[in-house]
Amino acid sequence: MRITRILPALLAALLAALTLGTSAGASAADRSSDAPRGTNPIIGGGYAQSGPWAARLFSGGRQTCSATIIAPTWILTAKHCVSGGQLSFRVGSLDQTSGGTMANGVQTYTHSSDLALVRLDRSVQTTYATLGQPGSVQVGQSVQVYGWGATARCSPEINCQSRLLKYANVTVTGGCSDAYGGNAICARRGDGITAGGDSGGPMMANGVQVGVASTSDRQTTTAYTNVTRYRSWIQSIAGV
Repeated sequence: MRITRILPALLAALLAALTLGTSAGASAADRSSDAPRGTNPIIGGGYAQSGPWAARLFSGGRQTCSATIIAPTWILTAKHCVSGGQLSFRVGSLDQTSGGTMANGVQTYTHSSDLALVRLDRSVQTTYATLGQPGSVQVGQSVQVYGWGATARCSPEINCQSRLLKYANVTVTGGCSDAYGGNAICARRGDGITAGGDSGGPMMANGVQVGVASTSDRQTTTAYTNVTRYRSWIQSIAGV
């Protein structure tokens, strides 16, 4: 099963339905789910035990997407996650409601694919995500995906997002397109699959980030914008 490429003319109308990010009500943070340990989040999968590079994205104070910190003042996430209000991030905590460091976005750069870089208003000291190079991921490889997204197929998905960082193992099936027609890595469900709120989160292969969450059918297939194909753009802006 492959993810349908979105035509630019239809993007504005269809993006909310096809992308992983969610729009939230004013009290969304209060309604996020903290599923008990022993249940399966990220629609399957499990709870992450470590993720110092993980960043939870808030737009106008509302939980919306996932992200990674790749340098002291630089966040990598999905383009469709950064079009809302003032961006802020909780960096380096497995719990999206406490711990880590809070920082605000002061400048945003977007690519023609589903990638965005956000410069922070302060330097954050943590372990940064290492970005992969071409060849870092192969078809058939088991990779890990992370995020604070929905733990079940619910409506609206903001009501069942996890308070704690989740992960799942998925299997790379080949190349495909992201939400904007950019180069992406497609993967099929392993012990879990991404859902609303996981947008912008990382796909990790052997400990390096190779993708950014773009789309998912919430059942069997997910697409991650291929970070390794856009390293020159990232380096030209963030220096990494």
